[in-house]
Amino acid sequence: MTDTAADLVLLADGPTGPGTPEPGPAAFGAGAVEEIGLLPMGRADAVVFVVGDAERAARRYAVALGLRCTAYAGPETGEPETVSYVLRAPGTRFVLTSLVQAIGPRGRELAGYLARHGDGVVDLAVAVPDVCYAYDYAVDRGAASLAEPYEVRDAYGTVVLAAIGVPGGTRHTLVDRSRYRGPYLPGYVPFERW
Repeated sequence: MTDTAADLVLLADGPTGPGTPEPGPAAFGAGAVEEIGLLPMGRADAVVFVVGDAERAARRYAVALGLRCTAYAGPETGEPETVSYVLRAPGTRFVLTSLVQAIGPRGRELAGYLARHGDGVVDLAVAVPDVCYAYDYAVDRGAASLAEPYEVRDAYGTVVLAAIGVPGGTRHTLVDRSRYRGPYLPGYVPFERW
């Protein structure tokens, strides 16, 4: 097997769960990333889907695939445009989002995606040990800048995020949650229903 960035992301698997620190470069062994000259990544952080009915899809996936719903965001948590459910699987998360109302750029983007493609993946989030470095690395090599690195905070801590676009139109969010212990991202609350 050849070493690629995808191999590093897909093969990196360790303990997960709230309060579990994200793997850093040491997770791959001393010097592994430097030896092959690739962007240092931890693992897939989340696969974000836009769907017509997030609650229904989340219930279906939870039962069919044995996933656990761990977090929620929606109008009740201060997110007026969307409803999102976070499902945990060993090694990654699936986020199912549906549109409540299109009142801003994000809502219009999701509405346009649903009209053109129907349900589908809108974002592949990748855990990185240093968002600024990973963002600069990717943009310097041709990735489109969608959002420069920024921080979001809540009572659980701080998450650093950035977003890049690659050929084919897929959005990739770069995530460093090493200083965050919440259920998913700021704005999400632990899910305790069902």
